[in-house]
Amino acid sequence: MTTETTPLRGRICLVAGATRGAGRAIAVQLGTAGATVYVTGRTTREKVSEVGRATETIEETAELVTAAGGEGIAVPTDHLDPEQVRALVERIDREQGRLDVLVNDVWGGEHLITFGKKTWENDLAGGLRMLELGVRTHAITSHLAVPLLIRNPGGLVVEVTDGTAAYNSTHFRENLYYDLAKNAPIRMAFGLAKELAEYGGTAVVVTPGWLRSEQMLAGFGVTEENWRDATEKIPDFGVSESPVYVGRAVTALAADPDRHRWTGRSLSSAQLAGEYGFTDADGSRPDAWGFIVASETGKQDPEDYR
Repeated sequence: MTTETTPLRGRICLVAGATRGAGRAIAVQLGTAGATVYVTGRTTREKVSEVGRATETIEETAELVTAAGGEGIAVPTDHLDPEQVRALVERIDREQGRLDVLVNDVWGGEHLITFGKKTWENDLAGGLRMLELGVRTHAITSHLAVPLLIRNPGGLVVEVTDGTAAYNSTHFRENLYYDLAKNAPIRMAFGLAKELAEYGGTAVVVTPGWLRSEQMLAGFGVTEENWRDATEKIPDFGVSESPVYVGRAVTALAADPDRHRWTGRSLSSAQLAGEYGFTDADGSRPDAWGFIVASETGKQDPEDYR
């Protein structure tokens, strides 16, 4: 392997929330580029988180990273517990002495989302739990991991969310708690970009489009191999993307020596595909957010946005 095929060889990455979905794919793609990737989450082969999916574990993610060409290291971590996150960062420091890329992808709140209800009609405990999972975890992780990241210039923080800054600033995400949880990472990236500037660091927020995560596929009763069967009932699903797409997006950013030009910005997997020239796993370049916005003024063909 050459530095062209493994541009992240020797880089140390932490993907917080890498059990499944975007986090898993980001970790694996970083591994494909040669990185050492610490992967965290609450679901292990011995214990299942409140999400209730025993089929995806952080150990499996770490094995996929290693099989892809990197080194995957699974560390069970509840990112709501500062002491567990502190121990994680201390371990990375002890074993590697540095941290080059921090990906804040912790979530796990899909089972709490309800639509079609006013804020005061929603379950308060569930709403506050969403804020814990989607906001507090990110704040704790950045607080404890960034000091290691800035030890060397050029560090990258990637916040992962749902929705671009442009879209979320003009659209209510139908559930106030979800709306807050997915807008917070946008502001976190903006603020961290300001704070990291004097250390030569970069912070961005990245969103996938309509993500064909394991949970999404299960909800539609399809697999990644036959996902297009779901478009018979929901044609717009034709613009969806595999998690590989956002994984390649983050990896392209991490490998770009000029990535600081993006700092503080909100980016989508489709936008970065256009910039860096990568594709989704099937060779297409879906642009879900472009499709969604265009559909507000008239019916669109999803195939025109792939």
